[in-house]
Amino acid sequence: MKKITLLLVFCLFCICAARAQKPKFKVLALYENGGHHIEYSKVAKVWLDKLAADSNFSIDYIQNTDKIDEAFLSNYQLFIQLDYPPYAWKEQAVTAFQNYIEQGKGGWIGFHHATLLGEFDGYPMWQWFSKFMGGIRYKNYIATFVKAKVNVEDKGHPVMKGVSPSFIVEKEEFYTYDQSPRANVHVLASVDESTYVPDSDIKMGDHPVVWTNPNFKARNIYIFMGHSPILFQSVDYKTLFKNAIFWAASK
Repeated sequence: MKKITLLLVFCLFCICAARAQKPKFKVLALYENGGHHIEYSKVAKVWLDKLAADSNFSIDYIQNTDKIDEAFLSNYQLFIQLDYPPYAWKEQAVTAFQNYIEQGKGGWIGFHHATLLGEFDGYPMWQWFSKFMGGIRYKNYIATFVKAKVNVEDKGHPVMKGVSPSFIVEKEEFYTYDQSPRANVHVLASVDESTYVPDSDIKMGDHPVVWTNPNFKARNIYIFMGHSPILFQSVDYKTLFKNAIFWAASK
């Protein structure tokens, strides 16, 4: 009888342990396999892997859209577009991603290069993605980089929990667009262009840098800052990134 009791206790322990090890959700991260943003991606991967291990979620990485289709995306509750542009995607990937977002099959976080919208490398602009990002088109960028202050506009949004009301971005090439996306999205934070160091004449006026588009079923958030690996030295940036993951992964 004692042996049976011990066996039952052991089995119960194994079941509980297995349940505890099952990831809360699965993340897919698409990142560039070279170019100017590879150093950011390398540091981001190390940080993400540690966060996944500490927070009990799993994360897979891909460097192109070859595998992406409806069946592939169905395995993931969150899609992170980690410095990957919205062009040169395989046709089946375009269709699968649009359905994923429109039908709310999972969440999405896009960084930096995700708003490189226009005609690049011989590819036409992805019109749907432009609408997803608030109807914008890329116009220019600060190639020499600047330091600047980012102001949080919606302090009550879950993504901004624990983020300072304003924080400094030490090095970024802030993009400008043909128009502000504000009329079509919910802005969470914007950059104060008057704080650029050194100053630059490449400005928008109203310049959102973190926003979500409530017109799409999937929880989504775009975070412009994502060029330099030194971003991961910022507690505010890491808090924003972490919050975005758990918010977007929840339905």
